[in-house]
Amino acid sequence: MIRVSLRMLLKIKSLASQYKDEFIAVRQHLHAHPELSYKEFQTSTYIQQKLTHYNIPFEIKATTGVVGIIEGKNPSSRIVALRGDMDALPITEENTVPYKSTNDGVMHACGHDVHTTCLLGAAKILQETRDHWEGTVKLIFQPGEEKNPGGASLLIKEGVLENPSPGAIFGLHVNPQLQVGKLSFRGGKVMASADEIYITIKSKGGHAAAPHLTADTIVIASHLIVSLQQVISRNRNPFTPSVLSITSFQAGHTTNVIPSEVKLMGTFRAMDEEWRFKAHDIIKKHTVELVHAMGAEADILVDVGYPTVYNNEALNEYAKTMAEEFMGKEAVEETEVRMGAEDFGYYSQHIPGCFFRLGTASAKKGTTSGVHTPTFDIDEDAIEIGIGMMAAFGAIANFSD
Repeated sequence: MIRVSLRMLLKIKSLASQYKDEFIAVRQHLHAHPELSYKEFQTSTYIQQKLTHYNIPFEIKATTGVVGIIEGKNPSSRIVALRGDMDALPITEENTVPYKSTNDGVMHACGHDVHTTCLLGAAKILQETRDHWEGTVKLIFQPGEEKNPGGASLLIKEGVLENPSPGAIFGLHVNPQLQVGKLSFRGGKVMASADEIYITIKSKGGHAAAPHLTADTIVIASHLIVSLQQVISRNRNPFTPSVLSITSFQAGHTTNVIPSEVKLMGTFRAMDEEWRFKAHDIIKKHTVELVHAMGAEADILVDVGYPTVYNNEALNEYAKTMAEEFMGKEAVEETEVRMGAEDFGYYSQHIPGCFFRLGTASAKKGTTSGVHTPTFDIDEDAIEIGIGMMAAFGAIANFSD
């Protein structure tokens, strides 16, 4: 078991408190200037300027990604990666705050401004304390978490987990259902895979008054949607969670025409990788055969997305223990399993990972709206905690006081 210096934890906690206001301002700047996935050019430049100011060397990967390196004593003794994503969502913000989004139709509605801020704050603390911890910390400011193929996959392809190769990676995510002042952890499977489904059903179409002369794409699509639910529920192990949701039905433009084409879109989520890909085959086969049996043709694409997020049990347990030392046992809870997805799963396929939750909720301050909503915001007291916890995880080692 790696030992943790209590003195070092207290030093980090003190610095996080000291820099709280500075990084609240950083978060507000990022929140006011959101950018969509793979277009985070200004955000990337801002991060580069901060790292330069902190005298932290960095390189650019995947166009807008920024990867910094901080070396402590004995740099090769162990390498830890810290990850923060930085893209926003195509949502129009409805909050009336001074730091409201200045980019119409774009908003940090998933807290990636917080994640980036916490990593920047941790970077400053780790750089200042580098004479008191051993090893190397790799800072991963990642683009494109919200959109396939996921910025994590692009960074991995460009060697972000090499030269040097981290032995572990930590990432955090805001949780507006968790009270500010709390953190949560969970070992094993914690988030689902996410794949996108695109189906096109085609026939010759025809007059709505003469359906016998057509293959009715509307009726066929309706049968398919219902039957796909049964296909999933009757083929998966009841103890293996998975969800198939058809979220878009596009067809027709008037009352008296049976359209020649219907387009469906949806998502498939799973917690088991073997079942995940077996389900893909079942969905494809069932779609083509049912549609063909009803007189039409079908094209189907299953766009493979993010894998499950798996938290290494030993690393998670250590991180939880460290958080209890840092925050107190009463402040640490267990993360619930979610069918939501996160491209942090790509990292955890390669090296031990710990993806934990940062409480941001405050009923008094009105910060209880869910992520991906136009009224999402955080209790900014969470910034100090996120900065400190990420810095603490970066400084895991046998410390010299």
